[in-house]
Amino acid sequence: MRNNLFIIILIISYSKSFGQGKNMLITGKVTFKTSKNVYVKFKSTEHISKGDSLRFLNQKTPCLLVIQKSSKSAVCKILFDSAIKKNDVVSYYYKVNSKKKKIVLPAKKIVVTKSKNPKTKNKSKENLQTVRGKLSASSYSIFSKNAETRNRMLYRFSMDASHINNSNLSFETYLNYRQYIKLKDTSAYQPNNVFNVYDLSLKYDINPTFSAVIGRKINNKTSSIGAIDGLQVEKSFGKNYVGAIAGFRPDIFDYGFNSNLLEYGGYIGRTIDNNNFYSQTTLGILQQTNNGNIDRRYAYFQHSSRILKNLNLFTSMEADLYTKDSIVKNSINLTNLYVSARYRFSRKFNVMLSYDSRKRILYYETFQTDIEKLLNDNEARQGFRTRFNFKPAKYVYAGISYSKRFQSSNQNKSNNINGHISWSKVPTIGGRLSLNFNSNSSSYLKSNIISLRHSREIIPNKLSGNFYFRMVNYNYFNNNLVTKQNYYGANLSLKLTKSLRFNIYGEVSTGNGIQNNFRLNTSIVKRFNNKRRK
Repeated sequence: MRNNLFIIILIISYSKSFGQGKNMLITGKVTFKTSKNVYVKFKSTEHISKGDSLRFLNQKTPCLLVIQKSSKSAVCKILFDSAIKKNDVVSYYYKVNSKKKKIVLPAKKIVVTKSKNPKTKNKSKENLQTVRGKLSASSYSIFSKNAETRNRMLYRFSMDASHINNSNLSFETYLNYRQYIKLKDTSAYQPNNVFNVYDLSLKYDINPTFSAVIGRKINNKTSSIGAIDGLQVEKSFGKNYVGAIAGFRPDIFDYGFNSNLLEYGGYIGRTIDNNNFYSQTTLGILQQTNNGNIDRRYAYFQHSSRILKNLNLFTSMEADLYTKDSIVKNSINLTNLYVSARYRFSRKFNVMLSYDSRKRILYYETFQTDIEKLLNDNEARQGFRTRFNFKPAKYVYAGISYSKRFQSSNQNKSNNINGHISWSKVPTIGGRLSLNFNSNSSSYLKSNIISLRHSREIIPNKLSGNFYFRMVNYNYFNNNLVTKQNYYGANLSLKLTKSLRFNIYGEVSTGNGIQNNFRLNTSIVKRFNNKRRK
């Protein structure tokens, strides 16, 4: 009887197992990890789909979410702040029935929220081509009864083409050309036309953690260095990264290419990114030369962070490591320091504080004829600024700021107070009204500026405009000169197509002590935005 009962139980268990299917296990190994993604390698990902979750062996809580896959690997996002490191083994379970068809095991719905902060927003998991750009042509003209008419044209072109043809290659540029319309019969000075290249670079992502950039480019992690003409490479190791720079400084006078201004250096850094805390810290050393001789050698430090989505911090610092006056020597001299903090108390109130201390940068070869004078007059120019923004009522925004500049010798000191208030959706007249006040005092000048502006749509989604009045009073202490100037202006913006817009701006100035002028500016702007899919 007992044997029969055992056989019956065995048959029932086998039938139940056969009807529901069999649990199957796939394991994979973490090959590498970036600040955003985790990459897992499998023998095959045939039974894995986007949106599936992976977990450690013998654990029920998922630790990774599959967001992209190939035939043998998967790109994943970390779930629930799980601790993931290289060479960890993760698993995926599924069921197959008698016909070997995949049956996904029931799992809790996993919701992944996207951060509103652009620094924590996930990048595209595929190398999809995206092209964004802007092309514009603008004219600037000033007409006066007592002076010659001045005209100039300004042409701008910017483009950011990421992953061209869905590849690892990206291109970025920003070009600017200023053309001065010269008058035939005039003895007045006419400046030369100027063509500037602010950005012109190619980037190649060798793999998700290693990239190289060639051309003229400002590195966001070392922004105080400015544009670099040359090669920049960067490699990430999880949350840490290292980079190297080799190239040339733009010419200090015309911003063109100058092969005599060689510079090279490197940096290390660390990025931390989670729901409640983000930070990026970079420390590096750079040497700049002129015709092979040391022009400047300095260390730089840059840090930005966000804490609990309310507090934002930014710090930038430079310390010169090379001195060449009467004796060449290595020493540490703090050249530039900038610190700012912004705290958001609520949606209606935030405050910002900043402090900066900056000395003249000494290039011992470039300015060798003036170096003694610069050394004798190289005290720090310091500044402090505070700003309060608040929302006292619905559709009403206001703010006030105070800044102070000073030196130990009391030279170049100034105090500036600025306040503004704006009211959107104004009853009866519609649009937005804005009032702004600025008061500035220095050792030689006292100025007060009040402006009133009304902005609105004239034809919905087609034509918009703003109209303003500005009153300016200047009091020059040195010669007891007081001037008063009034400005009346208007700007109209016409939407020709979805990506093409025409703007026209006119302003009339009247007052005592300054000649009356009429200013007319026009511009046409073409934007383009294209995304290519596989």
